[in-house]
Amino acid sequence: QLQLVESGGGLVQAGGSLRLSCTTSQRAISGYNMGWFRQAPGKEREFVAAISWSGGTTNYADSVQGRFTISRDNAKNTLYLQMNSLKPEATAVYYCAAGTSSTWTKTYTYWGQGTQVTISS
Repeated sequence: QLQLVESGGGLVQAGGSLRLSCTTSQRAISGYNMGWFRQAPGKEREFVAAISWSGGTTNYADSVQGRFTISRDNAKNTLYLQMNSLKPEATAVYYCAAGTSSTWTKTYTYWGQGTQVTISS
């Protein structure tokens, strides 16, 4: 079992930035591909970004490409999502996830509880 805990969410004005973190104290994340997803009110959960276990490969949703950056520090057992130029439509609960599947835009085994991000216009 891998329990993931997200932090860093909050309220920010449009155009601002936030950095989300995801960590676990139970097991090293170094063996897992990691991803960020989000779910807005009344909408399905959607893929945001993913990073390979080594950090060497990343993948982004078109809607965040160029504005969001996913990264990881395996030594600190932490995953990050730097979000810049935030738009009101980015308002959602953001979840981190860990897994070993090759279909890393959708298939993960472990999920965090989520952190709320609210962007005011």
